[in-house]
Amino acid sequence: MKKAMYLGCIWTPAYDPTGNDNDAFVPEVWAQESLMILENNMVAANLVHRDFEDEVKDYGDVVNTRRPNAFTAVRKNDDDNVTNQAATATNVRVPLNQWFHTSFTIKDGELSKSFKNLVNEYLKPAAISIAQAIDEVVLMQQYQFLANVAGNLGIAPGKSELIELKELMSNNQCPLGGRVLIVNPNMEGDLLDNDSFTDADKVGDQGEAMQEGWLGRKFGFSSYMDQNAPSVISTPQAVDATDAGPNAPGDTVIGVVTPASFVAGQWVLFAGDDTPQRVTAVGVGDITVTPGLKRSVANAAVVLGYDLGAVNQAVVPTGYAANWEKVVVVDGFTVAPVKGQLVTFNGSVNSEYGLMTGSGATGLYLDRPLDAAIADNEVIGLGPAGNYGFAFHRNALALVTRPLAIAPANMGANSAIASYNDLAIRVTMQYQGTQQGLLVTLDLLAGVAVLDQNLGAVLLG
Repeated sequence: MKKAMYLGCIWTPAYDPTGNDNDAFVPEVWAQESLMILENNMVAANLVHRDFEDEVKDYGDVVNTRRPNAFTAVRKNDDDNVTNQAATATNVRVPLNQWFHTSFTIKDGELSKSFKNLVNEYLKPAAISIAQAIDEVVLMQQYQFLANVAGNLGIAPGKSELIELKELMSNNQCPLGGRVLIVNPNMEGDLLDNDSFTDADKVGDQGEAMQEGWLGRKFGFSSYMDQNAPSVISTPQAVDATDAGPNAPGDTVIGVVTPASFVAGQWVLFAGDDTPQRVTAVGVGDITVTPGLKRSVANAAVVLGYDLGAVNQAVVPTGYAANWEKVVVVDGFTVAPVKGQLVTFNGSVNSEYGLMTGSGATGLYLDRPLDAAIADNEVIGLGPAGNYGFAFHRNALALVTRPLAIAPANMGANSAIASYNDLAIRVTMQYQGTQQGLLVTLDLLAGVAVLDQNLGAVLLG
């Protein structure tokens, strides 16, 4: 190895692959290790349909993925020709608008550490942070499946709720094979506390579920616990009582004592129905909600209205344009929004978002860029408190990933891409003279899209 002499000192580039233990600063090695850590720490993202091609893309590019076609069996006899059905799949356009990255600087004093130590101290936490972000994005898509719900908010799920969930998905023609259920730690605890899930005599697993605290496969679902699954504690803003009840399943216009207590865009919960309902209009003596009552509601039943806020972007141009992907500045909340909470903007009737890590009383990080523009002072509604589980078939959602371009070698940076099992991650290293250390960036380009709303459902608890 050639070494440059300067004032009697030996100088070796910080990211020279011949330095340290020959692995410490080789981007290809870091990329491969990052990819392994990334996949091992994802739950939801490993269970949905994944679309990957080894084709370099830029942020904002659109990828065309496919929704599988459905065929219909046709009867014939000996004299009939076969009925030829079109073997086509519906095209789904997915913008690559999720660019996740984690960057950190390894200072000069730590550059002598071995690759093993650097992995534990820097690379593993960085890769896990990206895995968490991807998992949050996939899980928050469940709010686009609120037309399909089982269980009750505020009531621990058990055997009957899972049977209801199974029946719901079967009625929606969801394939029997490949159904999964992701629950948060609270829901997992509720289910494990039920003998139907752990009693060896009932489960027939020789006590494994009891010993390991494992839900396993129950009622046609392969069940997983994910710490990123939503669990929301929130305080309602208003309490009212239904006036023109009783109301039946499917009703969308509900009489209330004081309708002025509610605002279009607000999320409400009717006692007895116990499913999220969004106010779309406030009338004289009633409110209109969507998706409509799932269960009967008695006369004078309690109605909870959940907290409201507003967009706080008055700087010209005011508000936020469609496809805005960064923080949405907000104000007016009396209860701070939390990670995993359902949120909607009054001007976007059909856009339900989930909040990601970092969201709070002054800023919201959404699960995806804005579907449509939102105005300054636009009403923001927070979803009801409770636990939310997500049941789906892999074809309900698509996670599309593509590699980013490798930085040119003559730009003073070393970078590499690792791809495996429909995932790709890039690692870039560059020495920073002003910071006296090596800047390392892990990044990944992705897009998420709903393929079929009939193949997913929300379990409430």
